[in-house]
Amino acid sequence: MLKVFWCILKRDITLAMRRRTDVLTTLFFFIIVVSLFPLGVGSERELLRELGPGVVWVAALLASMLALERLFAADYDDGTLEQMLLAGQPLSLLVLAKVVAHWVLTGLPLVFIAPLMAMQYALDGTAVWVMMASLAVGTPVLSLLGAIGAALTLGLRGGGILLSLLILPLYIPVLVYGAGAVTVSAIQIADTQPYFALLGAFLLAALVLAPPASAAALRISME
Repeated sequence: MLKVFWCILKRDITLAMRRRTDVLTTLFFFIIVVSLFPLGVGSERELLRELGPGVVWVAALLASMLALERLFAADYDDGTLEQMLLAGQPLSLLVLAKVVAHWVLTGLPLVFIAPLMAMQYALDGTAVWVMMASLAVGTPVLSLLGAIGAALTLGLRGGGILLSLLILPLYIPVLVYGAGAVTVSAIQIADTQPYFALLGAFLLAALVLAPPASAAALRISME
């Protein structure tokens, strides 16, 4: 099972590297959105410090959604998904491998580019580390939850709009606590530990529940 997991993971990453435009689109979208806000609201340091965490997290959420519609679409179009359904391995394991590949390609780059974006919002070193840690814990949850919506809307006309309507309500708790951890660190009004505890709980729950739910949704979509 572990060998199959790594096989699917390497396959998806290799295919994505051959279409670098999709990966770079997500990264550049994140950079552009985060960079536009300081130009619009002005250069007041205190205002930027308060707005920065929320802006970065909203941009990360939207950037993660850009690639969700393509999570299963290519395998659906070329028949690979049908072979996965017929394989002897658990479908939830194969889905988890594809979700991990999606996070490596769309979520992990945002974690490493976040310090450069934080410089535009006058965040100190501690807040930057908290931002990176919150993105590292929270963006996998976005990918796992997004996989459920991508599986449910697979093959539907206008599935991208429906996908957004389905998963955005599920993203709100992650957004609130992810941005909240950075905010309280930036203005030093409270401890960040409760925020990370909740983000960690969300991640554990998503790891357990999202792959089976996505696998069930894929079976429904393929019928």
